[in-house]
Amino acid sequence: MSELLIESFKVMGMGMLGIFVVVAIFYGTIVGLGKVFPADKE
Repeated sequence: MSELLIESFKVMGMGMLGIFVVVAIFYGTIVGLGKVFPADKE
């Protein structure tokens, strides 16, 4: 039973790491686009 629990934590950790990586890439894309296309200052 404990082996199954440890394996499930490994799978959950990989999933959470994947989500973190995707969010970081998305944030970097938004920041990069903000620098390439700055907002008009009025």
